[in-house]
Amino acid sequence: VQLQASGGGLVQAGGYLRLSCAASGRTFSNYHMGWFRQGPGKEREFVAVISRSGGITYYADSVKGRFTISRDNAKNTVYLQMNSLKGEDTAVYYCAADRLRVGLPARNYAEYDYWGQGTQVTVSS
Repeated sequence: VQLQASGGGLVQAGGYLRLSCAASGRTFSNYHMGWFRQGPGKEREFVAVISRSGGITYYADSVKGRFTISRDNAKNTVYLQMNSLKGEDTAVYYCAADRLRVGLPARNYAEYDYWGQGTQVTVSS
């Protein structure tokens, strides 16, 4: 599967952005999907994941209550709605897909087989 992330940009603290990740090449509903991010000088970290059907979601504590992950399997797209953005949310955001895992979606980025190119989110304070 090929993944194309978009929607990043520069926003003031307290603002919002909506990231999209469009998938092509395989049956989208066969994949758990996730958003991960990597800030300057930091390791890649888990942000949010969603199960194949969209019925199960997990969030990092740092974004819980501010970010919402969703998917539209008819449009082969996963979204990340980011509200109340903070300076520490500044990072390159990556979408990822996991086809092989049985059961619940993983929060470990190493479990994900396919990655988009990343989209930069910069939050100014």
